[in-house]
Formats: sequence, C-alpha cells, structure tokens
Amino acid sequence: MDVPILDMVLFYVVLLVSLVFHEAAHALVAMWGGDRTAYVGGQVTLNPIPHIKREPFGMVILPIAVLVFGATRGSLMCMGFASTPISVAWAARHPNRAALMSLAGPVSNFLLAGLGVLVLKGLVAADYATSYPGNGGSMTLFISPNFEYSSGPVFATAKICTVFVILNAFLGILNLIPWPPLDGAGVLGGFFPRTIGRFYENVRSQTFLMLGGILALFYVMPSLIRPVVTWLHNMI
Repeated sequence: MDVPILDMVLFYVVLLVSLVFHEAAHALVAMWGGDRTAYVGGQVTLNPIPHIKREPFGMVILPIAVLVFGATRGSLMCMGFASTPISVAWAARHPNRAALMSLAGPVSNFLLAGLGVLVLKGLVAADYATSYPGNGGSMTLFISPNFEYSSGPVFATAKICTVFVILNAFLGILNLIPWPPLDGAGVLGGFFPRTIGRFYENVRSQTFLMLGGILALFYVMPSLIRPVVTWLHNMI
C-alpha cells in the first residue's frame, strides 16, 4: 500500500464534511419551503452523527472500502453518498420548491470549493506560497508553499484546501447531472413536473435503467470535471 494513511484520513474527513454540508443544505431549504420532515429527523445540522445514522453505508462503509481498494492499487479514491428525508406529498404540491431543495446540495459543494480557492489565493497573496497553472489532471497541490513554509501549517492548509476544491467540484458536478437519483433530475423534474418530471418517474420505476445510467456517468465524469478543476486551479 503506497498511499499514506494520513492522506486517506484527509480524503475521508473532507468527504464526510462535504456530504454533511450537502445534506444539511437540502434539509434547510426544504424546511424553508415548508417541509419539516428533515428537520424533525434531525438533518438540519452540521453534526455528522444524524446523517451517518441515516446513511451509515454511504457515509462510512462505502468511502472507507473505496479508499482501501484504491490504496491497494496505489491511488487515492474516495466516494460516498447520503440522503435527506423529504415528504413526497410536499414535493408533489410544491414542485418548484422541491427543485430548489434539490439544487441546494450541489450549490453547497460549489460554495465549499470556492471557499477552498479563496483560502489558497489568500496564501499566495500573503506570499506564503506560489501559484502555478494547473491542468486538472492530478491530485497534487494547487499551490507551492515557499521553502520556509514547505512543512507545517501552510503546507497542511494547502493540502486540505486542494482536497476540498477537488472533492467538492466532483460532488457538485456529479449531482447536477440530470439523471435519477442525482439532484439534477430533481431540479429539472421540479421545474418541469408535467413533462420531464413524468419521464423521471418512469426512469425511477426501472431500477436497472436508473443504475445503468449512473454507471455510465462515471466513464464521462473525468472529462466533465477536469476542465472545471483546471479553471478553479487557474483562478488562484
């Protein structure tokens, strides 16, 4: 196993924080829209415990399994998922509000990615590090800490923020893809319930079709995320 244990822990912690923000954003916007299901279930919180209790497989077992699997092959991979309880009746009565609720999750991930970029830009502006163009093709640091800061808090911050940017860009883009059960389907289906919404209902009723589409997406995800990560990298 060539992957450092600390790197695996970092990826898991960042994924966990990102998933919690994502689901809490769903729950908060649903509550604002009149659906208190997630609020009653304790999901309107940044405390990871209620979210883990609701989805232990997607937030603990799967990410750790993917990390270990990747590490045995000398690569860093991390993947997970969570869910927020939403009233089906509320979503049917208020499809536009349900669409905004679906949109809130990916938006929260883009905000976290943007925050990571701002912190990295701050390190460069303070002359703690140097920026350099990126190509979106690796998981290396987005900035190069100056020699006197090549270890310690500056290096740690650069590494943490780089992982935050990459993972949250991935989560945001993935979840905006308009295919069930991803949030993009909830957005389009909510704004166009009589047409696209009905199409998605048929897709959801065919489990093999829904899962087949998700598996196919992972083949195209690298080409979707690479230009976005490159753009974020070059903003620093």
